[in-house]
Amino acid sequence: MTSDRPAVLTLEGLQGLIEALAAEGYRVLGPTRRDGAIVYDAIAGLDDLPAGWGDEQDGGRYRLVERGDAALFGYAVGPHSWKRELHPPHLTLFRTRREADGFSVEAAADEPEPTAFLGVRACELAAIAVQDRTFLEGPQADPHYARRRAGSFLVAVNCGEPAGTCFCVSMETGPRARGGYDLALTELLDAAGHRFLLEVGSERGRALAERLDARPAEAADLAASRAVSERAAGRMGRRMETGGIKALLQENQEHARWDQVAERCLSCANCTMVCPTCFCTTVEDTSDLSGETAARVRRWDSCFTLDFSYIHGGTVRGSTKARYRQWMTHKLASWYDQFGVSGCVGCGRCIAWCPVGIDITEEVAAIRGEKNPESAG
Repeated sequence: MTSDRPAVLTLEGLQGLIEALAAEGYRVLGPTRRDGAIVYDAIAGLDDLPAGWGDEQDGGRYRLVERGDAALFGYAVGPHSWKRELHPPHLTLFRTRREADGFSVEAAADEPEPTAFLGVRACELAAIAVQDRTFLEGPQADPHYARRRAGSFLVAVNCGEPAGTCFCVSMETGPRARGGYDLALTELLDAAGHRFLLEVGSERGRALAERLDARPAEAADLAASRAVSERAAGRMGRRMETGGIKALLQENQEHARWDQVAERCLSCANCTMVCPTCFCTTVEDTSDLSGETAARVRRWDSCFTLDFSYIHGGTVRGSTKARYRQWMTHKLASWYDQFGVSGCVGCGRCIAWCPVGIDITEEVAAIRGEKNPESAG
């Protein structure tokens, strides 16, 4: 490949892409099948990818299914998001050690390997962009996120198989990647063979693409790629009406629906753990039994936990109703006040991985349908 024009990779060419990334010094992460789910982990080649596997998702339901073909990216999204790599769930900030005349403080080693993400969906690119705003664009950038983000190489894969929980079209984040990637692939599996349309999105991507064995894309390849995205866009499992959503939620803080959803919600925090944009953390100090060493650790937390809103004198959000309302209103409304964008990208993970199947699109629709039924009439 010698230009920015789309090209076509064969299966062998995709293997070459993985090997070229590894040769550049990247730790290559991609989708692989493990423990009944498709998760992101280290891969060395095509044999590690979930060939022939797809997924079925609905409220509180996720199942792998055999597709009956050889598609490598024939699934939607699983429980992992790339947030795990850029904003780790557990990070040691510094360690202290008792000395004869006091104590010493040592910053924890934090030199992450350059990492290539293979298989990033359009909704996940949007989520990474949201987290970039959160961690990089404010007055205080997060140095841990910044280091990981600078060392990341993003290979997007345009989605061809939305799940029953997907609504990226409603959020204008997919199913086709519009930017934010180094390289983008569209898997094509038709009478013309198993191949991948390759598109360049950055200078780094161009430099790597020039080393790959790829032929120029023909009109039929481009048309097939567009058809994949058009079919996916027409097969969304969910939809969300987003017009005026910020005012809708902020003006309906006492809507009866909050009580109704609270009766079902377990406050388990699954939705925030699988969400690719939630970023809340807490900081813990621990010491060994001898009192000689201690460490400060940052770990993921959730607005669904009782202690998260604790300040001296008590917990601000003591009820499940208050915590669910805080999460959904922040995600879909006050996120605009903070970052200028929605905190939801329509990936549907919070629906699939909620043990009781609470559906954020259904909750918005219920509040939109009748602003305040308690005062009606």
